[in-house]
Amino acid sequence: MTAALTAARKNFHDDLVGRQTLSLSPDDVASNADSSQKTSVGIALSIAKVLSAQVIPKKLTGQRVGKQFEEAVEGFLKNTFPLLQSLRPGDWTIENVGGSRAEYQISKYEPYRHLADLARAIENDRNLASVLGNSYEISPDILVLRHPEPDDIINRDHNLVDSESGRYAVIRKANQPQPIVHAIVSCKWTLRSDRAQNARSEALNVIRNRKGRTPHIAVVTGEPSPSRLASLALGTGDIDTVYHFALPELIKAVEETQNDEAISMLHTLVAGKRLRDISDLPLDLAI
Repeated sequence: MTAALTAARKNFHDDLVGRQTLSLSPDDVASNADSSQKTSVGIALSIAKVLSAQVIPKKLTGQRVGKQFEEAVEGFLKNTFPLLQSLRPGDWTIENVGGSRAEYQISKYEPYRHLADLARAIENDRNLASVLGNSYEISPDILVLRHPEPDDIINRDHNLVDSESGRYAVIRKANQPQPIVHAIVSCKWTLRSDRAQNARSEALNVIRNRKGRTPHIAVVTGEPSPSRLASLALGTGDIDTVYHFALPELIKAVEETQNDEAISMLHTLVAGKRLRDISDLPLDLAI
């Protein structure tokens, strides 16, 4: 019987192909390729053919592709992460907030609720705005949220809390009712230098501006170029891990290029635990 993660991964790819997020142009350029780079075009074409991408007259706009990629990643997580109750029990919500940039979404949740007050203060104080600028801003694509637990759940196996203990812990619903940010997932269909830098800057803001535990910080991408993947994945201290939408297919495609530099770079990313497959993401979020 097919494993749930395997089936969900196939459905994820079928969604990308079916909605033409992943597609081919009439001259065989995949929608995630950089048409000015021969290596990018070759790798992306190999992946697209394996995943049965279709030729369309004109590829979708970048904004639409980005939105659809977010929705596909959101659907994949909704179909998989809640199945891992044996590893990470809890009451979970997976929310795509990428289309709600006008509203400061993350300030609704722990450990970032104080940022709403900070944003209001900055709006009313030009001096404060000149000092802080937008260094506090966090605009995630997907949030994995855990709801606080009532005392009867916390005390189910042992009498752990009462009116005298655990009075400030955010996991306890009696103390506060807002969901807690467990993970922040950024979705980048392709990576150009500005997108990689934006992902790193936002990850650092997530770390610096929290009042509590740091959430998981992940990036999911469809970028085919190992060098561009390296621009985001190499190094530590900001993003936990970068996840590729089709890593086994990427590895095979890069090996077929016989480009020693690309093969070596991709091996470094995978062996160095900086790049994983989309199917690894739900399991990693259960840690």
